[in-house]
Amino acid sequence: QVQLVESGGGLVQAGGSLRLSCAASGRSFSSYNMGWFRQAPGKEREFVAVIRWDGGWTDYADSVKGRFTISRNNAKNTVYLQMNSLKPEDTAVYYCAADSGLASRLRTSAYVDVWGQGTLVTVSS
Repeated sequence: QVQLVESGGGLVQAGGSLRLSCAASGRSFSSYNMGWFRQAPGKEREFVAVIRWDGGWTDYADSVKGRFTISRNNAKNTVYLQMNSLKPEDTAVYYCAADSGLASRLRTSAYVDVWGQGTLVTVSS
């Protein structure tokens, strides 16, 4: 299995941008589909974005489409989440996730094989 460590969270004003990174250690990163989830205070963890193991397919939650972009660099064992036009409702702990099954199922947290520890994103109004 891989181990995942997120970075890049912080405080940003509404309308600003942040880029999250998730570095993976262990073997076979390039065989995992990777995703991002988030959990706001008092709410359930929700799907944000997913990218297939080869980078050839991505999908997004409706709430972030057109603002967030997921990408990966298999040579660096890293997946990224570029977040633009941030809104206060994007405030949450963001978690990196890995799954070795079908990429489309990574929209559902129940199918996650491995979680990162999370990184906090706070968007001020």
